[in-house]
Amino acid sequence: MDGTIKNYDVIVIGSGNGGLTAAIPVLQAGRSCLLVEKHNLPGGFATSFKRGRFEFEASLHELNDFGSAQDPGDIRTLFRSLGVEDKIEWIRIPEAYHLITTDKKYDCIMPFGIDAFVDKMEEYVPGSRKSMEDFFALCNEVRDAQTYSNKVNGETDASYMKKHFPNFIKAGSYSVNEVLDALHMPKEAQDILNAYWCYLGVDCDRMSFLHYGSMVIRYITKDAWMPKMKSHEISLAMETRIRELNGDIWYNSEVTEILCDDQGKISGIRLHDGTEVKSRHIIADCSPHVVFGRLLPAKAVSERAVRATNARTFAGRGFTLFLGLNKTARELGIKSHNYFIYDTADSVRQYHLMEKVSTNHVQATVCLNNAYPQCSPEGTCMMYFTTLLTSDDWANVSDEDYFLMKDMVAEDMIQVFERETGCAIRDAIEEIAIASPTTYARYCGHPQGVIYGYETCDWDSLMPRMMMMKEDAELFPGLRFAGGYAMRSSGYSSAYVSGDISGRQTVGDLAKEEK
Repeated sequence: MDGTIKNYDVIVIGSGNGGLTAAIPVLQAGRSCLLVEKHNLPGGFATSFKRGRFEFEASLHELNDFGSAQDPGDIRTLFRSLGVEDKIEWIRIPEAYHLITTDKKYDCIMPFGIDAFVDKMEEYVPGSRKSMEDFFALCNEVRDAQTYSNKVNGETDASYMKKHFPNFIKAGSYSVNEVLDALHMPKEAQDILNAYWCYLGVDCDRMSFLHYGSMVIRYITKDAWMPKMKSHEISLAMETRIRELNGDIWYNSEVTEILCDDQGKISGIRLHDGTEVKSRHIIADCSPHVVFGRLLPAKAVSERAVRATNARTFAGRGFTLFLGLNKTARELGIKSHNYFIYDTADSVRQYHLMEKVSTNHVQATVCLNNAYPQCSPEGTCMMYFTTLLTSDDWANVSDEDYFLMKDMVAEDMIQVFERETGCAIRDAIEEIAIASPTTYARYCGHPQGVIYGYETCDWDSLMPRMMMMKEDAELFPGLRFAGGYAMRSSGYSSAYVSGDISGRQTVGDLAKEEK
């Protein structure tokens, strides 16, 4: 397969959530598209793997903003437009989350639905009702503003935004904690409400309220959902749809260079085996650090692009423990689907404890069987424990200590879960697998094993990213990004939305060139 092959209107690099999504609107518009992936299967983080008689979900804890068929959220609506909704079987997650802090301050189970959530919060924190109602009213406006932005491909009208979403504009420059304080929300209610913060990987003193409010409202109003056959089912559905639309997908095809012509404009890609493929438009489902630092010729990359990329900070590096247990969740006393276990409800303090491997005891832990009992063999259950490192401290682990450190972190996760929940799971362990930041870097090509893209804080929060879409596209004409490093940041739902926007924007770019 050496030499130059055909020309495509668009090439998508990487078949993660953003890349798979981006290819579909390009093809729906009648454009030719090639998706290239270095791995031998699609999905990136959205995949599964087998150990013994268990098939483990690799990363997805729960998908937000999906909703039921009768009351769809933005992601189900998007999947309908892409033609993949009916290719996937879905299950509803039973509760929002189970928050436990090891300082014994909190042990709270929160439900879905605004009314139920507010009622439960009032039960835990008397006097919180008014502030919680005000919070959700503001969150609804945030969601509506984002839905509008998505519909217009990020090209928002300022006067329209000011008229219809004034509080969205006002809240845009404030952190989560600043807004909750302004709403006069009791501190205990803030602590419980902010449990979701680790899903975004930024403490609530620095996290944009818009980003957090957008996520919370989508969970609480539309519930959380999972594919029956795990996240790989979504990836396979999108792969099938791409092929139905006559798109091409090449696996085992690592891109080693993005080619440019004499004027420094994109002209195609070169693969690891020397194959060159022509295109003037690329959508990259990978880090700008990788694209600007390794794939593009250095002489073609502007200082502006380098500065814009290096100004951003990598978010959480992933570590996950997977357990296959030879007893049921009921037998083991595991009551919830989704646990957040923190040392403290103070997100700022907790963020700093997560900078070092030795002081990080946080876990977001899932037992999928409590949502779908048949997800593992009869008489068994599966669990996966995920933590984040908020720095690159894992790089300080030597090759000699690598496996020892993996085992030590896994042991700590088991100890913490057993101690805080009272569930004795150790003797039921049949299969165990561990993914470190090194694992994520190797399989998915993410620098430092990052699973959360860039931190969304301060100047680089949700509103600036939405407003800067046009400027970001001008950093390198013909190049757009999709996925966790793009305009909507990390998480499955954001990756799907960013892929859709980038795909549609690229179709618009092609149309403008032809005028």
